[in-house]
Amino acid sequence: MSAPPGDPATEPVSNGRLIRRLFGLAWRYRARCVQVLMLQLILLSLGLSGLSLTGLGIDYIGWVIGQRGQGRVVDFPQAKFSLQLPQDWEPFRVLLLIAGCILVFALLRAGLNFLYTISINRLVQQRLVVDLRGEVYDKLQKLSFRFFDANTTGSIITRVTGDVQAVRMFVDQVMIQSVIMIVSLTLYTIYMASLHPGLTLACLATTPVLAVMSTAFSRYIQPRYAQSRELVEKMVQHFAESIQGVQVTKAFGREQEDREMFDAKNRAVYDQQQGIFWRVSLFSPAVGFLTRINMMVLLGYGGWLVIRGELPLGTGLVVFAGLLDQFSGQVNQVATLVNSVQQSLVGARRVFEILDAPIEVSDAPGAAIRPRLTGEVRFDRVSFAYDGAGPVLRDIDLEVKPGQCVAILGATGAGKSSLMSLIPRFYDATEGRVLVDGTDVRKLRLNDLRRGIGIVFQESFLFSNTVASNIAFGHPEATREQIEKAARVAAAHDFIMALPQGYETVLGESGNTLSGGQRQRLAIARAVLLEPAILLLDDPTAAIDSETEHEIFTALENAIAGRTTFIVAHRLSTLRRADFIIVMENGRIVQRGTHAELMRVPGAYLRVADLQLVNREDASALQREKEAGA
Repeated sequence: MSAPPGDPATEPVSNGRLIRRLFGLAWRYRARCVQVLMLQLILLSLGLSGLSLTGLGIDYIGWVIGQRGQGRVVDFPQAKFSLQLPQDWEPFRVLLLIAGCILVFALLRAGLNFLYTISINRLVQQRLVVDLRGEVYDKLQKLSFRFFDANTTGSIITRVTGDVQAVRMFVDQVMIQSVIMIVSLTLYTIYMASLHPGLTLACLATTPVLAVMSTAFSRYIQPRYAQSRELVEKMVQHFAESIQGVQVTKAFGREQEDREMFDAKNRAVYDQQQGIFWRVSLFSPAVGFLTRINMMVLLGYGGWLVIRGELPLGTGLVVFAGLLDQFSGQVNQVATLVNSVQQSLVGARRVFEILDAPIEVSDAPGAAIRPRLTGEVRFDRVSFAYDGAGPVLRDIDLEVKPGQCVAILGATGAGKSSLMSLIPRFYDATEGRVLVDGTDVRKLRLNDLRRGIGIVFQESFLFSNTVASNIAFGHPEATREQIEKAARVAAAHDFIMALPQGYETVLGESGNTLSGGQRQRLAIARAVLLEPAILLLDDPTAAIDSETEHEIFTALENAIAGRTTFIVAHRLSTLRRADFIIVMENGRIVQRGTHAELMRVPGAYLRVADLQLVNREDASALQREKEAGA
């Protein structure tokens, strides 16, 4: 999947710019981020305090043992241990106090860890993810049909779900954890340096090597994550198409082949992610090995300093060992952090492609407000082309007066649907102008324009909702009386009442529990309910039998009266009803006129009419043969 050609999202974005944007996104939630970081600072301080007390307790035990070994009793050295305690306290009482303080700090850490978990969950799950997903969905509603033409359903679904979670990963596992790591490593380093600078330098000598390894690994792994996302996208797309086309699959007995295709795509995702997993698994032990070298240096050099009396055992070597262990623990997170960075950058790039996609169809500054349209439509030398393709409409000149009905005839690919899609501005003309009520549609307020147009698409889409809600989709405030009136106009009321709950019957996905003709009639009712000035009917009788077609058009005569109507049609019974007809070939209007006029002129229309008349004569002859046989 790719963004539409010419989309700024197709321009390469550097990781630095992407990270700045992610930090900008997190800045919206700065209050909660600061809260989370403050909790971590307090947790860090409590941890260091507990470690210091542990070292102090060990030094005190060593002092007591030393005094008893020498067979003398000396007053407790307050200054040496930085403790202000009564001189008559027994050693056990002192140790009990130190242990109690450590226990209190541990309980505080447990409580604050709980608060931290709650805070980070509220930040990234309940606020950031929900808000970002809503922002992406809102942007999708504003994008033109060009974007959806260029992007698959599976790709868009993956971006709104998985890739948004990748952005969450950046805030949670990258940004906040990076700040915590930097602060922690800084404090650990300062604390260790205050104990013994030389030992600190010796133990942290491998840190630059780790920095080089992490940078190289990050550059190596990022394209692998990008490829993994593409493979997941293809798998989701295949899955979505398989569900949508399950009838076709079963009808042709292709279940086994379809399953094998999905397995292949699923296996490709697995193999790719396994490759990433093994590389990350190799990187993590390498980082761990470097941190263990630091501990070896500590035991060798630090132990020698303790033996020489240059470093205390408890507040020196033990505390230093605890600091180095926590330092190493933070450093060991580098592998996880690098992994999270690359996953989040790949996902964020794909989310921002949607957020950065240009809104090609929108209200122009100072757009004219037309709460009610009269229905005059004019095409002024209009040409149109989809991205990356040749023109599908060429030099269209057409004027339709208010209340006129124009039928459009043409072979598949002639440009019929494209012509009608320019009226409600699903696309904008590449050249020329489309005018409604004498105003360029690009200068009309989009909401006014579309609410004044009723549309029945070639393939009717219904939502998983009640029948009444589907009919009232464009006019949710409609009363039941208005809904039923629209259904009667579309010859849908009778079959609706035959449903289990009538108008309150909940339809299956895409209305798959109804026949094609029933779905089409509900779509017509949905369009009629708006009482629009302009009706666009894209071959509405394609999935309807002749008897139902007659019922619908008999009912629609009242709805069409007084409204400008464009109808794509191929049956003579439909074409005859139009005030005039245009015939399209290769994006051009090659014939125009009434049915009677076009029947007198050699051309495409006459050929279609002759073919239908021949088929009708064959049907009549067959009927006569049946009657004779009876």
